[in-house]
Amino acid sequence: MNESGVVRSLAALAQEVRLRVFRALIVAGQGGLTPGAISEQLGVAPNTLSFHLKELTHAGLVSQERQGRNLVYRASFEAMSELVTYLTENCCQGAECLSERSTSCPC
Repeated sequence: MNESGVVRSLAALAQEVRLRVFRALIVAGQGGLTPGAISEQLGVAPNTLSFHLKELTHAGLVSQERQGRNLVYRASFEAMSELVTYLTENCCQGAECLSERSTSCPC
């Protein structure tokens, strides 16, 4: 992932509803969720949800697929992995920073 892609992804996630939607899609896994299910689960109005799903899709964090009469949205696990890799690739100057006993970086 290049720097502009990282900025676009982080900008999309820097909003509470979009972050909640993305996290819900991560939990749903490859099965994804319909907009109705997301709206009900998160208590977000359908028109508001539509706007936020469009922003997440534009950032490449979410994909949509038509299944019959429904749209199904899925988190892009590849994009998420690339974002996390970009953010942590030089953690602790390349030294292993997580041990089995510690969950914090020792640097």
